[in-house]
Amino acid sequence: MPFPLYLLAMAVFAMGTSEFMLAGLLPDIASDLGVTVGTAGTLTSAFAVGMIVGAPLVAALARNWPRRSILLGFILAFAAAHAVGAITTSFPVLFATRVVAALANAGFLAVALTAAATLVSPDRKGRALAVLLSGTTVATIAGVPGGSVLGTLLGWRAAFWAVAALCLPAALGIVKAIPAGRVKEEVTGGPALQAELAQLTRPPLILVMLLGALVNAATFGSFTFLAPVVTDTAGLGELWISVVLVLFGAGSFAGVTVAGRLSDQRPGLVIAFGGPLLLIGWPALAVLANEPAALFILVFVQGALSFALGSTLITRVLYEAVEAPTMAGSYATAALNVGAAVGPVIGAATLSTEAGDLGPLWASGLLVAVALLIAFPLLTAITAGRSTEVLR
Repeated sequence: MPFPLYLLAMAVFAMGTSEFMLAGLLPDIASDLGVTVGTAGTLTSAFAVGMIVGAPLVAALARNWPRRSILLGFILAFAAAHAVGAITTSFPVLFATRVVAALANAGFLAVALTAAATLVSPDRKGRALAVLLSGTTVATIAGVPGGSVLGTLLGWRAAFWAVAALCLPAALGIVKAIPAGRVKEEVTGGPALQAELAQLTRPPLILVMLLGALVNAATFGSFTFLAPVVTDTAGLGELWISVVLVLFGAGSFAGVTVAGRLSDQRPGLVIAFGGPLLLIGWPALAVLANEPAALFILVFVQGALSFALGSTLITRVLYEAVEAPTMAGSYATAALNVGAAVGPVIGAATLSTEAGDLGPLWASGLLVAVALLIAFPLLTAITAGRSTEVLR
């Protein structure tokens, strides 16, 4: 894989740390700013909504901008948003900084996904996506638990400062290694923006975006509220939250790595086997969460299955949007973050039910069930589409 791809993954690591670390900081944020844990959980949804709106908008604007400059601008804006968030005492202001950070993240990821696809041959998009998303999965292994420990020891604001600092070496890497050419210049004879947007009317593209959103909603719906499951349901101390997040991250890294080798040539295999296992896993975790050993094992497994299935579906978005070369990354980003926005809202709504802290786990099982009910009758269409000529 080309070296610039790993530099992009390093930037995604910093951004992924921010996106995921709230799972371990929500109780502290809620207590400090005088809101409920459910309200604090909307910070995750705010981030996701900003990415949904920002990804296609910024990708469209970025078509005629220098790629190096726009990636650098986005990561510096992301760092600035975290610096402001670290000093505010107002929940609405913190909420606003999450939206701003999300817009910067959306623009960065939309351009980076397109860049990743252009750095490799057409039949290796899945491998390139796996490398890029490894930045997110490594964030869940190292960055997120580190943020959780930092938040426990020094307060949640220290974690926000740490994310801002992480952006600086990534920015230097972008300056040193990313070509300065414009986005559109890398797509010789590419289609007009209107033609790329018209791809969103194609049923196969809409289908894989919907499925990716549903699986990601299940992932974020439970991941966001793992902290109270660890401390209240399992009865473990706060520092065990970091252990659980590490296990989820290690699983997600394993899942996206394996799926990256299968999603180009055998996407149907990942969906047919990974989907049912993921469906079984969420209710199993809800039933066995009070047993620490079972909690640790199932969190790892669910992390692996969630990211294996989710990354495969997002790879299908890139294939189905092959005729939208400068906008495909934004469609994949939007699909990911529709799920990331909806999942925590659904999860938060279940906290006030009889299921309590386990409500998000049951809701995640239901979301995966809906995805599989849609996917299985249409599996051939999902795994073939317009990429057939590339895959063969």
